[in-house]
Amino acid sequence: MKTRKLSLAIALFAIAIIGTSCGNKQQKNVSEATTEQTTSSALEIDSLLANAENLANKEVTIQGVCTHTCKHGAKKIFLMGSDDTQVIRVESGELGAFDPKCVNSMVRVTGTLKEQRIDEAYLQNWEAQLKAQAAENHGTGEAGCDSEKKARGETANTPEARIADFRAKIADQKTKTGKEYLSFYFMEATSYEVE
Repeated sequence: MKTRKLSLAIALFAIAIIGTSCGNKQQKNVSEATTEQTTSSALEIDSLLANAENLANKEVTIQGVCTHTCKHGAKKIFLMGSDDTQVIRVESGELGAFDPKCVNSMVRVTGTLKEQRIDEAYLQNWEAQLKAQAAENHGTGEAGCDSEKKARGETANTPEARIADFRAKIADQKTKTGKEYLSFYFMEATSYEVE
């Protein structure tokens, strides 16, 4: 009887070890990715963007190549994942500004993932600002920062064309998902390091 219990205990122990090692090879879900990144590693930009809706308003640590530093005081940087379609804007917030040495370097950032929604009210407000000539100039021209436009998948070159493009994308989003807005995600940094 003791031998049988001992054999059963050894078998269960072996199954637990095999199950644990095989489980690590499986695709991680959002909660596992969050747990993993808070203990030792950073989320890659692709993973962050793929799970952004579930990670919004949570503290995360990310890592990516800095492709651009905002020329207006280095208060924003853009981190790229596997390619230039996987980009996220990171704002310096209370940190003040980023070191210009970030550009073309691997940067690790800890902060809160935020969601910005573009809806019809947002677009109408933007149009009113344009009419009042109160639109803020940013980047190389009135059309907006090229890096931010690229991160959002924008192709238009004037504010009016950007607004029309957003309206078309919102209409498409409504048809596909029922949502009458577009979500864009960015980070508010609490700390960062250039690796």
